[in-house]
Amino acid sequence: MRAAWYEEQGPAAEVLRVGELPDPVPGPGEVRIRVTVSGVNPGDTKKRGGWLGSAMPYPRVIPQSDAAGVVDATGEGVDASRAGERVWVYGAQSYRPFGTAAQYTVVPARQAVPLPAHVGDDLGACLGIPGITAHRAVFADGPIDGATVLVHGVLGSVGSLAAQLARWAGATVLGTVVRTGDLAGVDPAVVHHAVALDASGPKEAAAALRARAPGGRIHRIVEVSLSDNAALDAAVADNGTVIAAYATRSDPAALPFWELLFNNVTLRLLGSDDFPPDAVRLAARDLTSAAATGVLRVPVRDHFPLERIARAHEAVDTGGRGRILITLQHS
Repeated sequence: MRAAWYEEQGPAAEVLRVGELPDPVPGPGEVRIRVTVSGVNPGDTKKRGGWLGSAMPYPRVIPQSDAAGVVDATGEGVDASRAGERVWVYGAQSYRPFGTAAQYTVVPARQAVPLPAHVGDDLGACLGIPGITAHRAVFADGPIDGATVLVHGVLGSVGSLAAQLARWAGATVLGTVVRTGDLAGVDPAVVHHAVALDASGPKEAAAALRARAPGGRIHRIVEVSLSDNAALDAAVADNGTVIAAYATRSDPAALPFWELLFNNVTLRLLGSDDFPPDAVRLAARDLTSAAATGVLRVPVRDHFPLERIARAHEAVDTGGRGRILITLQHS
């Protein structure tokens, strides 16, 4: 099979290789996927780059965890009728050496989720890490029907899905963007009101958000940069607000401790590789259902062939709106 891999960490153009590797064989409880589209996430490029001093977890790594494709073969204990089933894949390179940047990948059967016939492969390849993280951020602390959810970075890959899931579940959704010019990209059918963080300080932004929240209360905050937004989060929080944070720009992140404490704020930290299995199964179910009903939309910035995977990783590292995908060709 054609595959991309690295055997040392470093810049994409220096360490990523593309060539032929043996086709993988599914073991007990596993399925093999004929990959059509592989999604590139920031976590994939951080692993490749040795982020936070991480070491090579395996001698050779095929990167990327998310994909869409077709079940090609089944291992012992898996219903053989799954062969030929369209699926979306998550966690392929989570605690495993070989991900989805290849014509074929092998995953535990539960990590290949049936993809409805009318849902495209591009969307399927975007549901894994960002979708499950978004679901956990929104729903980990109970139902949100009638609640108000603030999503920071509402145009990002996790933030946009969190906003769509929250609206789908009956919440009033508020959002933030970094720049005033980004407000035009916010979908008013999903986000009731958004503010640009370059236009005001934390107190002013908090007042603007509270003014649009029913009853002036914000119940959940989905946080993309805890270090940058801690003061705003403290200013907007109510008694019992939950802040679900999946990223921070600076580490360690300073927190306004007493402001948060007096509001009995819960800080939930989200590490996507280690979510509880039951939570992941629920997320996969809900993401598939929401996608099937047309609730979820994910903008794609660019597609790259496998041979240009280094450019794809560089595009993720430089940032920008919309997902980066790799398309896999099969003869």
